Amino acid sequence: MSKPEVTERDVLQASERIATLAVRTPLLESRGLSETLGVPVYLKLESLQETGSFKVRGAANKMLSLSPQEKETGVITISTGNHGRAVAYVAGRLGIRAVVCIPEGTAVNKIQAIRGLGAEIMVTGDTYDEAEERAFQLAAERGLTMINPYDDPLVIAGQGTAGLEIIQDLPEVGTVLVPVGGGGLIAGIGLALKAGGGKRRLVGVSMDRAPVMYHSLKAGHPITMEQEETLADALVGGIGADNQYSFALAQRLIDDFVLVSDEEIAKAMVCTLREHHLVVEGGGAVGIAALLGGKLSHAEGSTVVVVSGGNVDLPLLLELAEGR
Repeated sequence: MSKPEVTERDVLQASERIATLAVRTPLLESRGLSETLGVPVYLKLESLQETGSFKVRGAANKMLSLSPQEKETGVITISTGNHGRAVAYVAGRLGIRAVVCIPEGTAVNKIQAIRGLGAEIMVTGDTYDEAEERAFQLAAERGLTMINPYDDPLVIAGQGTAGLEIIQDLPEVGTVLVPVGGGGLIAGIGLALKAGGGKRRLVGVSMDRAPVMYHSLKAGHPITMEQEETLADALVGGIGADNQYSFALAQRLIDDFVLVSDEEIAKAMVCTLREHHLVVEGGGAVGIAALLGGKLSHAEGSTVVVVSGGNVDLPLLLELAEGR
């Protein structure tokens, strides 16, 4: 049986489906970044979602589409924090049992947030990929439904609703910068952005420490890399050797892809705190880091930077701010 195709129609349907669980986040004009780039720049504040990141969009769309039997049995997922928190939140709202597998070294604030929402947490494996392997084993053993963080058509369509909102709120948008980990967010936003043959530019941004999707696109197929510590912890991990959706969509939709260093990410986090009084985590700040670092070769008209999350450990953010 052929796999289902993800389309703009799926994104539109997701927008209606998740309306009671996901917030329609605002676009905030950044005067400083606008001056830096020479065109109007807006921040899409997914950090203002109830769970602190865009992940609630995909989790809600997937879990609202489960059968009664799947809801009764429960769900499982893998996460370095944000997706697990989103799944736990949606599960709590829908009365579904949820298990979240996380690797050793996951930020304490993110673990506490997941536990506070009532999900069962299993700390397993030294890396994201090891935690993922264990999660799939548990899913088979317990009959749980996997809520894949990025490689699922319903999750991708849910994430794409952020792109739909961008187009609705800023029809003249010409360029959108999107953080990239497993690729679900940029795949979904790309579907919305490119609908109808639009010529808007889609730019992926990752940290320069083990950016798996970036190197997979260069290689022409999914690859694996040894995980490295980074401020952009929300973006770490592989994309799956048998990736079915997000890799192919990224290949088709992304126009440019840039990398930023941890030093540039730290600068962006502090700048956003000082200039906009916004708390942004490392993974959510990579697009801002790209603009501040002059990484964008050119922008087509009004530009939107997706701020994908704000779940940073506050002592870390204060430490970064004091050092600058």
